[in-house]
Formats: sequence, structure tokens, C-alpha cells
Amino acid sequence: MSSPMHSPDTSQRFIFENADVRGEIVRLHTSFAVAVQGKHYPDPVAMLLGQFLAASALLSTTIKFDGRLVLQVRSQGEVALMMAECTSDGELRGIARYAETPTGQEFRELLRDGTLVITIDTRKGEPYQGIVSLEGNSLAECLQEYFRQSEQLGTEFYFAADRDGVAALLLQQLPPQLHKEEATRQSHWEHFSTLARTLTDDEMLTLSNADILHRLYHQQELRVFPTRDLVFKCSCSRERTARALTALGREELDSIVAEKGGVEISCEFCGTEYNFGPGEVALLFEHAEGGATH
Repeated sequence: MSSPMHSPDTSQRFIFENADVRGEIVRLHTSFAVAVQGKHYPDPVAMLLGQFLAASALLSTTIKFDGRLVLQVRSQGEVALMMAECTSDGELRGIARYAETPTGQEFRELLRDGTLVITIDTRKGEPYQGIVSLEGNSLAECLQEYFRQSEQLGTEFYFAADRDGVAALLLQQLPPQLHKEEATRQSHWEHFSTLARTLTDDEMLTLSNADILHRLYHQQELRVFPTRDLVFKCSCSRERTARALTALGREELDSIVAEKGGVEISCEFCGTEYNFGPGEVALLFEHAEGGATH
């Protein structure tokens, strides 16, 4: 029997039947492995990227949208950019960028003086962005601060990662429905979140979802929903790459063609290589100029 971390990548929702609190458990194995393969990330960077991927999946379950949710940090630390996204179809991708190979082990070393941006890019309507300074010692603390400022609902995140995979747990208060009294709501929230903090990284990575929920909340009545599949999938394509190339301008591309005989470009997320010969490069601008005249 496979361990939880070698099972299909999933997200699973649960709610407390007698309290206004919900939760979500995310497990990533294959999608995390694909996101870091060939990148030569140091272990702390790879595992932090895994947390970002899991966080994007968790955040995508907190709202209804059709499109993609992007979690991004730009920093003055050793990692200039950390980004992960999850679509409404459960498709994940992510990347870390830095000039020199990071040597730091801690969150604040890697993402010092950073800004966290959460973007919801819907297929209909204008994108929504939420921005907050990184004011914590972990991604979980920073996300909790973001929700404290923006939603005013208790929200806690728990992450565990190693080179084999990532596990994450979200707990979130819901608007008053079952209980209107603030004291009762707060009592429930403090009790459930205190229990969640007793979960160790090893338990998160090795126990099944059912075992985790039993370990934490066996005295509570829970409704557990079917799992949702998650998968690594890059949105790059030859057509999108061609549009990006035309944005560089004809003079720039002609100089590359003259020097190298063509243009080669690789997707930073998935490593797919796209090659454009001299004739294809010329054709790009013929199409662009032709489209501009109509």
C-alpha cells in the first residue's frame, strides 16, 4: 500500500457539523516533484516552493472563481521571487528565482523584506489583488496575517514538507450561521486550532487524511467531502511563446537569429523548449503587422 505522500495529489474539504468552522487538507507529491525537477533548488528553497504550491491550492478552495489564483512574493532576500498558482481546475505550477544560489535555511533569510501578493485572475472581469508585507517567520504566519487584515475571520495554515512531498492543513472560521454568540464562536475556534497545533510534521506527512482528522477531532462530528484532484500543468504554449517573442521587437529577434541561426526559448516553469527558425521569426512579424492593418 502506498503512503499518503505517494498517493494522488489531492485536496479534501471538511466542516464541523456543530460549529462554524471548515477545513481543508492538501497533499502534493507528483506535482511538487515535477515543479522542482531539473531546477537544482537547494532543499530549503524546494520545500518552501512546495509550501507555496500547497498554499495556492488551499487558497483556491476559499473562494469560487473561474480562472487562476496566483500567490507571489518579491523580496530583498536570497530568493528574489517565489510564485505558485492554482487554477479553478486544480492545475498547479510554481517557480523560484534568484541570482546566486541561496545558502539560507530560514524563511526570513530567503524572503527578507518581501511583499506578498495574492492575485485572482478570472476569465471574466478584472483581476483582484490583495497585498501585504511579509510580517512573519513562516509562510503560514504571513498568510494568517493577510487573512486577519482582509477577511476578519480566523484562518490558520499548517505546512509540512520534505523532498518527497508536501502536506498542508487549513482551518477557517465561517460567518455566523450555527452560533451567533461571539463567545461560543471564539471558544470553538480556539479549541479546534489548539488541537491542530499539536499535529507534528511527521504526522502530517505520513498519516492519511482520515487518520489526521481522527487524531485531532475524533470527539467532533465532521462532514468530510470527496477529494479533489490536483495536478501539475503548465499554461505555456507555442502560441503564447510566439506572442512573448514579438513583444521583444523585430530588431532584437533579428540580431539573435543572425548570431545563433534561430531563437530558442525554454519555459521557466516546465522546461519545455520552443525553437523558432529564421523563417518562423519573420512570419511572426508578418502576422503581427498583418493583424494590425485590419
